[in-house]
Formats: sequence, C-alpha cells, structure tokens
Amino acid sequence: MHDIRFIRENPEAFDAGLARRGLEPQSAAILALDSQRRAVATRMQDAQSQRNDASKAIGAAMGRGDKDEAERLKAAVASLKDALPALEAEDRDLLARLTDMLARIPNLPACDVPDGPDEAHNVEVGSWGTRREFAFTPREHADLGPALGMDFETGAAISGARFTFLRGHMARLHRAIGQFMLDRNTDEAGYTECNPPVLVRDEAMYGTDKLPKFAEDSFRTTDGRWLIPTSEVSLTSSVMDQIIDAAALPLRMTALTLCFRSEAGAAGKDTRGFIRQHQFEKCELVSVVRPEESEAEHERMTETAEMILKLLELPYRKIVLCTGDMGFGARKTYDLEVWLPGQGAYREISSCSNCGDFQARRMNARYRPEGQKGTEFVHTLNGSGLAVGRTLVAVLENYQQEDGSVEVPQALLPYMGGLAVLRPQ
Repeated sequence: MHDIRFIRENPEAFDAGLARRGLEPQSAAILALDSQRRAVATRMQDAQSQRNDASKAIGAAMGRGDKDEAERLKAAVASLKDALPALEAEDRDLLARLTDMLARIPNLPACDVPDGPDEAHNVEVGSWGTRREFAFTPREHADLGPALGMDFETGAAISGARFTFLRGHMARLHRAIGQFMLDRNTDEAGYTECNPPVLVRDEAMYGTDKLPKFAEDSFRTTDGRWLIPTSEVSLTSSVMDQIIDAAALPLRMTALTLCFRSEAGAAGKDTRGFIRQHQFEKCELVSVVRPEESEAEHERMTETAEMILKLLELPYRKIVLCTGDMGFGARKTYDLEVWLPGQGAYREISSCSNCGDFQARRMNARYRPEGQKGTEFVHTLNGSGLAVGRTLVAVLENYQQEDGSVEVPQALLPYMGGLAVLRPQ
C-alpha cells in the first residue's frame, strides 16, 4: 500500500516510479479522489462541531430561560444529526474507493533496480558452480522421472493437469530435500522454524498484496478461505495489526509447507514435467526488520538461499530483476536460476524480494523505535529457500547417469537412510 501523504507531497516522483514500471501516471486521479474525500471529511467535522456547540448552547439558553432560543437550537441539532449519516456514508465510500485504488498499484522500484519492460532486461550479477560435462546427452527430468517414481499419469488421473504422484525413493528424495532446506535455514541461517496454517482469511491475502488484484491466481475454499500460494502469506501475516517491540527485530521465520497456485496466467507454459504444479512444497524465508536494515537483510536472505544450492552443488546464476519483471509488492528482487542440463537452460528456483513498508502498510504492522513515542511501519522481505519441486528437478538433471539412475547429492545422504542412488524400477 502506498502512503497517501507521499503522493500528496511528491506526485511527480510517484508517477516517475510508476513510469519505470511501464504504467501511466496515476497521481492526478488519486489526488482528485483524495481531495474529494478530504472535503467531505471537513464538512463532516464541521457538522459535528456545530452540533456539539449547539448542544452546549441549549443548556445555556435553558439556564437563561430563553425557551425560544433553546427550541431554535434543538431544531438545528436535529437537522445536523439528520445530515451526518449521509456525510459519514459518503466519507466511507470515498475512503473505500481511494483504498481500493491504492491497493491495485504496485510498489515503486528501488533506485538501483535496472529499468526494462520484461525479463530480457534482467541483469546477471553473479554465478556459482561449474556445469557438469556429460559423456552422453543429458535427459530432461520428465523423461528420467517416470522410471524412478515420478508418476505424471496417476497424478493427472486423480486430480487433473499439473499434479504429480511421487512414489518410493522419488518421494523420499523429495522429502529429504525439504527437510535439508529447513534444517539449514534454522541451524545455520538462524531462522525460526514455523508451522503455519495453509488456509487463510482475506485479510492475510490482502496484507501480503495477493488481493484484490491477483485473486484468480489462487484457490478459494467453499467457506471463503484461501489456500496459500506461498507461506509468505501466513508468516508475514503473523505480525498483522501488531506493534512489535524494537528489541525483537529482526524477526526471521522459515516454514516448509504445501503451496497452491491456479497458474491462471501460465496457460501453455511448462505443461510437461514437474516445474509448474498446482500443488507443491516450498521452504519459505520471511524477515521483518527495521527500515534501515532491509537492504542488508535482502542480501543476507539471498545468501541463505544461495547456501542451499552451493551445498547441493547445483550451478546457478543470480539475477536482479528489472522494473518490468518484478512482482507486484517488491521494490527489489533477486532471482536465483539453477542450471538444468536436460533443458540446457537456467530456470528460476528462488526469488528473494524486499517489499519495504508496502505490505506493512496494508497489514498495519509497526514497531516503536527506541526512545520514541510514535510508531513506524516495519519492512518485510520474503524469499524461497528453496522451491522443493524445482530443486528435485535440478538434482535429477544434474546428477543423472547414462543408465537412467540418479546419484543422491552428498549433502542429502544423511536424510536418505543409506540410499545413495535412485535406480529405474
């Protein structure tokens, strides 16, 4: 959510930020509605003040014995009381319209985010690892997987497209990856393990900028709750409507949960394989920090995600997203893209974003700086540490052998009960 005071004081800067996102100027329309609402609020306050003054004057007139003046004042109070409900209703309507307008406008990009309309203008800022040289033509995971327990046909028969049934050692490897991530994020990176709900109310989705603009991207239950598209929603919402003790910051949380996405905007993309599923698991990272700490925290969070890839010895590159490719709530985003030899391409496996105070304003999450009476909005950050299914894909493609077997990465062996190789069945 944007600060209306910032827009009032800096309309040109606000529109310039939107222009970097490829959007038309909107400050004029926002300020016109804001001015209309403020005018109604002033009329409402004036009417309330006149009513209060007239009510006090009635007592004084009665004390003087001036019944005529008292009756005139009573009539004035009655008239004001009749007018106030309409003004209050108009004020609520205008505030709701202004809030909805602001809620549909994305966050402004940070100054150091590269400009560009689409992913072609993202900038690589680092890479790690050496791509493995194969003595054979590496296969894609969708070709390797079925013989190892990645059952696409049964998943589709049970639930439809973009669902997969994992069996046997494949299911165990998937579980091992998630547990490994969670252990590293807690034991080495200092995040607090959480087990949050995967069903949330509108307020949680709204606060984390998934509503109202992206309702079609998520699944809604018959009782009006939402299946989380990422545990960012649950974790970040844990500070909703709170004033956090400054000494408690930063808050760092991690969770391994099921996630659900309708993939409404992904028609025809990655329909084959395990890359883009309606149901998947992800190990999420969320930080809640003081404003002055958020840039450094963004680097720390991204390094935490990178640590997982390094320990699994999976080559990757680090990308800073341009203004046209960033998510709605982000002011700056790093993507980590893992190398998939079967596809001969880098594919996104983690996205780490600094949202500034954008989400905090929507969910009214604040802290009280030491030595101050007033409160300030916290900054929130979120990232994948990592997407479990995509990591499984990366392991299959990078550790495959010519006979169709897949070696288990060294870091995962303690989680596999002595199993070192997945073999075709």
